[in-house]
Amino acid sequence: MIKIIIKKVFYSLLIFWGVVTVVFLLFNVVPADPARLMMGQRSDVQSMKAIRKDLGLDKPVALQYIRYLNDLSPVSVYTLTPDTAYFYLEKTVRDDAVILFTFGNEKAFVLKYPYLRRSYQSGREVTEIIKEALPNTFVLALVSIFFATLLGIFLGILASVYKDTLFDRLALLFSALGMSLPSFFAAILVGWTFAFLLGEFTGLNLTGNLYEVDDFGEGITLELKNLILPAFTLAIRPLAIVIQLTRNSMLETMGLDYIRTARAKGLSQRRVIYRHALRNSLNPVVTAVSGWFASMMAGVVFVEYIFGWKGLGYVIVAALNNYDLPVVLGSVLTISVIFVLINILIDIIYAWLDPRVRR
Repeated sequence: MIKIIIKKVFYSLLIFWGVVTVVFLLFNVVPADPARLMMGQRSDVQSMKAIRKDLGLDKPVALQYIRYLNDLSPVSVYTLTPDTAYFYLEKTVRDDAVILFTFGNEKAFVLKYPYLRRSYQSGREVTEIIKEALPNTFVLALVSIFFATLLGIFLGILASVYKDTLFDRLALLFSALGMSLPSFFAAILVGWTFAFLLGEFTGLNLTGNLYEVDDFGEGITLELKNLILPAFTLAIRPLAIVIQLTRNSMLETMGLDYIRTARAKGLSQRRVIYRHALRNSLNPVVTAVSGWFASMMAGVVFVEYIFGWKGLGYVIVAALNNYDLPVVLGSVLTISVIFVLINILIDIIYAWLDPRVRR
């Protein structure tokens, strides 16, 4: 068991390193200058040079990359004077840092939390930006996957029980359409239909967040209705996949010997399905649900942006538009951590569903 944990931790670190490397290199390949974007129309050579020096962008790409990895590492090397950008032990890092030991007059080994730096545009800590956006994405993803899982399993069971009937064909048709429907097109279609054409009847807004500021002085109010359209849009594709997987897995399981034995004992159809067949049919469903939940937590960029839902995907789009590398890297790393944690959780669920995995 310890070997398995060590192996998972090692692979996780490789994933994080690979994500940081790819995103960092892609940003440095694109011909854009964060300093120019920050200055806008007021840009001049001297100001841009000062900004680039302050951000550490005047250094070679390889050195910038090493410095970023140094900031991310829980055990880092820093200078104790502000002569070198980002290697200096900033106040932000120092608040949670423990200096293990110093060597020379200025260098120190430091134990700290991973430092995601500050946004180029706003100057805010990336950690704060992610903390504000992540709960919105989590709520949206959780509601969507919960709805898609429950309804998908229920409809998949019915489709397997009533195989080759009209209901089964309609379920398969919806499943095929749902899996082939791109998220950005689904978001536009759902928003246009229910918020624009039928807005007077539904009372739903095209854009909105979970919490809205009341203009009449009532402060911040909870607007659950703003959750309906983006959650429904996100649930379409995983719902289609869960229906298909549940149906196929149930049909395969219902043909096994132990199911025929259970029926021969006189057990009711409902008990055979829910007590014996369903549990052994859920492995592919669990895999699909975990993958979709992880992708939803990744931000669901188009859906969040179209519906104005201020989640992680919305933050990533805004950061890409402004070439805000620290925000993009911090958000992508957060997504990677979520993927890894969900995969570990799925391994635990597998062991509970199938005793053979534990052996």
